Amino acid sequence: MATCQQGCAPVVHLCQKLNRLKTLDDDMMATSLKRCLSTLDLTLMGVGGMVGSGLYVLTGTVAKDMVGPAVIISFLFAGFASLLAAFCYAEFGARIPKTGSAYMFTYVSVGEIWAFLIGWNVVLENMIGGAAVARAWSGYLDSIFNHAIQNFTETHIMQWNVPFLAHYPDLLAAGILVVASFFISFGVQVSSYLNHIFSTISMGVIAFILVFGFMLAEPANWSQKEGGFAPFGLSGILAGSATCFYAFVGFDVIASSSEEAKNPQKAVPIATAISLALAATAYILVSTVLTLIVPWHTLDPNSALADAFFRRGYSWAGIIVAVGSICAMNTVLLCNLFSLPRIVYAMAEDGLFFSIFARVNPITKVPVNAILVFGILMATMALIFDLEALVQFLSIGTLLAYSFVAASVIVLRFQPEKTSSKGTASSSPNPNAETSPAPSESQTITEESGELKQYESFSDKLQLVERQKTRERRGVGQLKAFWEPYLGRVLGNCEPGEVVAFCVLTLIVSSVSLCAVLEFGTKQLHLPVWSFTILLVIFSLAFLLSLGLIWIHEPQTNSKTFQVPLVPFTPGVSILINVFLMMKLSSLTWIRFTIWIAIGLFVYFGYGIWHSKEGMRELQPKDMAARYVVLPSGSLVETVQSVQPDGRVDTSVHQINASTSSTAEEYTGKR
Repeated sequence: MATCQQGCAPVVHLCQKLNRLKTLDDDMMATSLKRCLSTLDLTLMGVGGMVGSGLYVLTGTVAKDMVGPAVIISFLFAGFASLLAAFCYAEFGARIPKTGSAYMFTYVSVGEIWAFLIGWNVVLENMIGGAAVARAWSGYLDSIFNHAIQNFTETHIMQWNVPFLAHYPDLLAAGILVVASFFISFGVQVSSYLNHIFSTISMGVIAFILVFGFMLAEPANWSQKEGGFAPFGLSGILAGSATCFYAFVGFDVIASSSEEAKNPQKAVPIATAISLALAATAYILVSTVLTLIVPWHTLDPNSALADAFFRRGYSWAGIIVAVGSICAMNTVLLCNLFSLPRIVYAMAEDGLFFSIFARVNPITKVPVNAILVFGILMATMALIFDLEALVQFLSIGTLLAYSFVAASVIVLRFQPEKTSSKGTASSSPNPNAETSPAPSESQTITEESGELKQYESFSDKLQLVERQKTRERRGVGQLKAFWEPYLGRVLGNCEPGEVVAFCVLTLIVSSVSLCAVLEFGTKQLHLPVWSFTILLVIFSLAFLLSLGLIWIHEPQTNSKTFQVPLVPFTPGVSILINVFLMMKLSSLTWIRFTIWIAIGLFVYFGYGIWHSKEGMRELQPKDMAARYVVLPSGSLVETVQSVQPDGRVDTSVHQINASTSSTAEEYTGKR
């Protein structure tokens, strides 16, 4: 038996390494970056990240090929699904105002390797997203000049015919990315000013489209003669919602900017809500105008809005729309180039990625190395890859990040506050926040029996006055008192948060299984009706049971920042939607995703696991321990124990005068 334990010890130690959590500083507002962004700055960043080429291209594509005029409902459903994910990002961005977005949130609550893989995928998503938008920007501008740029490049420079590569090098797309990276390296305020300019122009053009478009609207275009309002039925609306969902993926730039916000606790939730509301309103109203100006089945998928005005005889309006489209794409480019280097910086700062990217310019207060290197990499992708090849790989990493962030919200909500050696809650974003950890069950029993009581640190003694009130409510992560008589024997002996963590894992597995049966059960797997129904019932019950078991535990209620409402139901539904959308992606996308994950694991095990700052923190000596005993006379006796390498303990005793209660009490803590 001992031999078996010794053989398993390396595996257990490796698992502990892979799942170690990030330790947050007591002062959450301390940063090497510059805190200068206001709520308005964050809101315009969110709007710029969401209202881009999708407004001018995606609306026409979805309306013509998938939904018809009912694209309005598709955007409504997609906006609601995005709101669930945005809630989770807003809570973390306010609670943990550090750059890194989904990577940071996962590192704090789930574990190191999962955080690295999320960050690794988000990096690729931002690179592909920026390169794809740059190619769309170049193509849109080229179409205005009757493809003169493409013809000149193919004739006088070069062209090639290679699978997954563009027919010609897109120098314009690569050039705009290099120029944008250059401007962003000047600092966050320069990025914010540029985003303000382009977002203002874009929103002005959108207002023009709505006013002038409703003046040209013809309700007959929604009539049965033109195919009706929903010619593709409910299935078309749902399929359109899955596509429209990707129009809202830019809101995570707000959470990525939380370390540079002046007051992230208030600014991040407000900016997230306002920007998502503005983006959803813009998409819904522009879709309404577009399908009312011309019949939906005659739309041009490549430039629907500009073409609609041209066909109605207002060519000058089409030019205004084209200008707005270029400005909207510029804002998306800026948001991609803004958030990507900060995720890389966060990973490098934690030691999981190459340390050269953790350097911050002392003047501009931005990670210049990460900006320039990944800006050039993004420009290289835009130079040689085809737009369709880029877009096919887009979204899987984003959906995976959304799922992990939603799961992290549940885990952290039902996890007891961790205290640092100073007795302060390390995960609280407000250094002045009061923390009074609830006593454990063993502590309560010891108090009632009149014996010496043991606490984590001496600071707990200073809060004895509040213990009677705190004892009325069970600790965070423990079973609620109402359910104790019914489920106490089964779940009452578990560690706080242990049942919730297991239920979150079950929630994810049941979501994947349920969505797989829905998507592949009758088509690829050819399941009989009875087995298809049974599997649906089993996985649905597992999903609902997991939510129920999480709900009957005590959540954290002392946070002074924004919290996601209706936890665990809101993040649970978000996980289900994200997994369902992931199941609808092509097999080729999954193959590429697997290859990228394999490369990421090679980087992590080759570099990250050896240079992790959390790993170095674990190696720091912890050789001093102190015990405090309060005597009935009011004196406090401090016993200091020095742990020697050979296991011996040297003890020294000091007596301190203290005004405390008359009951003898004992404390233990680290020094």
